[in-house]
Amino acid sequence: MLGKSPSWQDADGACSGYLVEEEGVRLLLDCGNGVFAKLRGRRDYDAVDAVLISHLHADHFLDLVPYSYALTYGPRRERAAGEPARPVLHAPAGARETFRRVVGAWGTEDLVENAFDLQEYEPGDVLHIGPLTIRFQVVPHYVRTHAVDIVSSLGGGRFTFGADCAPNDELCAFAQGTDLLFVEATLPEPEPFEPRGHMTAGEAGEHGRRAGARRLVLTHISDELDLDHARQEAERAFGGAVEVAREGATYAVP
Repeated sequence: MLGKSPSWQDADGACSGYLVEEEGVRLLLDCGNGVFAKLRGRRDYDAVDAVLISHLHADHFLDLVPYSYALTYGPRRERAAGEPARPVLHAPAGARETFRRVVGAWGTEDLVENAFDLQEYEPGDVLHIGPLTIRFQVVPHYVRTHAVDIVSSLGGGRFTFGADCAPNDELCAFAQGTDLLFVEATLPEPEPFEPRGHMTAGEAGEHGRRAGARRLVLTHISDELDLDHARQEAERAFGGAVEVAREGATYAVP
């Protein structure tokens, strides 16, 4: 768990970012504000095999910018034997245009696509990264957003990331029976307007229960909230123990 904050960072925290590892293969799932520094505290950034972005909101991709600068200009590039690291970057359709618009505001607009091997995915695509098989499900948010399901061919363990979303049936069906489910719990109360884009802790717990998840973790939640109360609300709806994400935590998937 590199970062679990919503669109504003916790004190000394980071926005959405999760490092998934299996038998030496490293996948960075989302790369929001502050995530690159957290990654550097745990792994060499040039040892990441692939980065996957769930949707094109800044708190889920903004640290691709410092990551790209490091890959392009950092001293590791000078020390690299042969070609320097150029991880695969899987991002939703339209990512190239979005990244160019963001970075082009102050620098070279193709910074990200030159640092990474950028590949845009569609919701029906199935990705294979080493032993990891990755599938997607569109969930309701303010831009096209993808829940992500990751299964290992080695141990059969399954991890599902709900991304950012309003309450919905699609996530419950997509995550059915998963070993580990991360569900956002951004809100203390439901939004008073439509369309909605986020969930409360109680709604997150209900989604975990409906999905039949073996283990439920609340994420995308601010340290400004009463986290004990959020956990209790989620547990009442889930019908079992629920964890609140914390940076630095690790989760083993059977």
